[in-house]
Amino acid sequence: MPMPSYNALLDVPNYPADRYASLADRLKRLLATEADLLFIQAEAILALEAVAASIARPGLTAINIITSPYGTYFSAWLRRGGVTVHDVVAEPGQPIELVAVKAAINDLPSLDILAVVHGEAANGALNPIAEIAALARARDALVVVDAVASVGAHPLAIDSLGVDIVAIGPQKALGGPVGLSAVTVSERAWAHIAATPRFSPSILSLLDLKENWLDRGRGVLPGTPPPLDFWALEAAVDRVEAEGIDRLVARHQLAARASRAGLRALGIEPWIRDDHAASALVTAAPVPEGIDAEVLIATAAEFGIALGRGFGDIKDRLVRFDHTGARAAFASVIASVVGYGAALGKLGITVDVGAAAEAVALTYALAIL
Repeated sequence: MPMPSYNALLDVPNYPADRYASLADRLKRLLATEADLLFIQAEAILALEAVAASIARPGLTAINIITSPYGTYFSAWLRRGGVTVHDVVAEPGQPIELVAVKAAINDLPSLDILAVVHGEAANGALNPIAEIAALARARDALVVVDAVASVGAHPLAIDSLGVDIVAIGPQKALGGPVGLSAVTVSERAWAHIAATPRFSPSILSLLDLKENWLDRGRGVLPGTPPPLDFWALEAAVDRVEAEGIDRLVARHQLAARASRAGLRALGIEPWIRDDHAASALVTAAPVPEGIDAEVLIATAAEFGIALGRGFGDIKDRLVRFDHTGARAAFASVIASVVGYGAALGKLGITVDVGAAAEAVALTYALAIL
């Protein structure tokens, strides 16, 4: 493999100031929103903390849905800002049950904020975002969605969902850089943020970004914008637009269906049993009883397959097939399914690798017809 040109990586031309606004507008079109979009010059975990810091104040009541450690982080950030937070916690590594969300909402005399992760890359869970948003809006609560992993792999029409704040990351389904993220903010959310005590200057202040970029005509971003990341984000958006956002979502959905069909043909039930509650970002497969997760991952690596391990309290109970971005394709999917099956077979678990390969191939063949 040829080495990259170091000059090309180091001597990067500045990203033109007049392109930030158009790039933001292109992302807004992909997200089907008229809300403001702010670039966050850091990975998405900072965007999420900035959202929490910007909306949190004493006297507010929030419901925070936890389906991975990321939800736990958001709860801690809201509490740090003085919010009374009621956590609704799913079974380990599973999506939330809608009935639990309804019960939590009904138990509260008032509700100011509801926060939820859309699709989890940590465990492959998908939360029922449309239903949850509708429940929150019925109580006039601010709806905050972590769509860092789901954008590009699942439909996300922000305005029609009635979502107020959405954090996105381009590094997964969109196939972009990891060093940038973005937040969309509705007019209702800006009114909420304006009522929150100022804590500027701060890298976590969405209001600072509004005043220093949006209100100044969206020219050059404040601070020192990283040109390499913005050129990479523009290239990723070019590629998404060329493919079409609907086709990109469909490609991820197909990869998930094929992965799940392959697992079942192996004789293994996917970690998320309900197909409608499974993320199209990753497919989680269980680590059978008596098998060490690290050994399973290492054995798959002997076949040239990289399996991801779980995250948080289920880190030793599942492995993940990554089918994001360019990996949402037949070659990557069949390799993951067959590699996982071959590793299990080598470790003494009876599986049908041939049937799994056929199931993946048939799923793709039927999609072409």
